[in-house]
Amino acid sequence: MSGDPSEEELDELRKKKMEQLKEQQEGEDGEAQQAAQQQADAQKKAILRQHLSDGARKRLNTVKMSKPDVGEQIEQQVVALAQSGRIQGQIDEEKMKQLLQELTPDSKSFDIKRR
Repeated sequence: MSGDPSEEELDELRKKKMEQLKEQQEGEDGEAQQAAQQQADAQKKAILRQHLSDGARKRLNTVKMSKPDVGEQIEQQVVALAQSGRIQGQIDEEKMKQLLQELTPDSKSFDIKRR
């Protein structure tokens, strides 16, 4: 009979150890994921800095302040264009305006006819 409690104790110890290992693993995965995200952000900023003129960068920052989702879309598009080698030189403010116009359909374009 004295063997049964020790078996239960061993099971408890195993469960606790497995939980500790699982928590430790989740913590390490989170740190690695966060580091990868920071590296991707740094890479994106470097690409944007390289391919956008000052005026275009200011316009993009203004858009990001008012419409973060649209700003993020533009950033992703610029990075994709840069990585595929489709950007010659830098994107200036005029090209940035064109990109913004393409991605954001004019919300004031509907006509209201009065009778």
